[in-house]
Amino acid sequence: MRWFGPADPVPLAHLRQAGASAVFTSLHDIPYGEAWPRTAVRERRELVEAAGLRWTAVESIPVHEDLKTGRGDLAGLLENYASSLRAVAAEGIRTVVYNFMPVLDWVRTDMAFMLPDGSRSMRFDPVHFAAFDLHALQRPGAEYDHPPEIREQAAAWWGTLDEPARQRFIASIIDVFPGVKWGLTLDDIRTMLARYEGIGESQLLAHLERFLDYILPVAEEVGVKLAIHPDDPPFPVLGLPRIVSTEAQLASILDLADSPSHGLCFCTGSLGARPDNDLPAMVARFADRLHALHLRSTTLEADGSFHEAGHLDGTTDLLAVLLSYQKSRTSPDSVPWRPDHGLVIMDDLDKPEGITPGYSAIGRLKGLAEIRGMLRAMP
Repeated sequence: MRWFGPADPVPLAHLRQAGASAVFTSLHDIPYGEAWPRTAVRERRELVEAAGLRWTAVESIPVHEDLKTGRGDLAGLLENYASSLRAVAAEGIRTVVYNFMPVLDWVRTDMAFMLPDGSRSMRFDPVHFAAFDLHALQRPGAEYDHPPEIREQAAAWWGTLDEPARQRFIASIIDVFPGVKWGLTLDDIRTMLARYEGIGESQLLAHLERFLDYILPVAEEVGVKLAIHPDDPPFPVLGLPRIVSTEAQLASILDLADSPSHGLCFCTGSLGARPDNDLPAMVARFADRLHALHLRSTTLEADGSFHEAGHLDGTTDLLAVLLSYQKSRTSPDSVPWRPDHGLVIMDDLDKPEGITPGYSAIGRLKGLAEIRGMLRAMP
């Protein structure tokens, strides 16, 4: 299970009771770009182990924005990242998830989308996102990224919101990343976007290659496997480049380095939000380069929206993905996996202030049980 540290409203004891044996966690209190002290890693590991669990994957050691834009003190940031890898390896943690998404790690437009059975989910609506881009952020050139009918619907929807509703909506997009609260403003987002001026997919891929050229030798030396997480959603937003969204892009990233430490975190929810991604085929192709698995399902809607679904529901066929993985993987190394996201159901519906978006207790317990059932029943 994912755990966000001592401030997580879901305690370690509940994760263990749910059937989890290990956690993916991070040191969210350390600012992006700073080196992780080994003592802090040790304290977190000991806390996890005292609860009867193991810390099997770091999620994540964040990549500073300067490394993505290629601006700033790159040498210092790279060395800090390398130092963090050495610290987690010294404490016996061998998998590190990271991402190379510009500005916003993931985007949803509704954090409490009501499903027909009364449970709550997260949803991405292209009309609502266009309203944010065009009317809240007022990004120059945004009109060229949204079709005319979407722009018209976005203007109409934006006009139905009063000022408090607009502010709540803006905050739900720019400052909801689990485990971290930056207190970002629209001006902060505009400043961050400006740093990507002139940076397209090829430049961002080159910056990733520079990052890997420095970090992979360290990862190999200390025995750590790096797993890059896909873009979420897996298509361009805010005019920013996306390089971890399709099968071809994943192949290009793996081609950057033939290293046992260089691989993927295969997130079925992120990649499944794109209808042209054939997840079982992608798993078959990359099986031996998958270093971590995030298992969840999304439902794709006819208008281009998508929402999180139950692990056995939605557009993603998790059983087909797992069977493809089992059939295709030849590496004997075990891979950490977790149920990703979960619906807000049952008693958790009465705890709106105690729920981290996507990481409710009971919804993930249900997902974990369903995945464990599939695994037990597989030949």
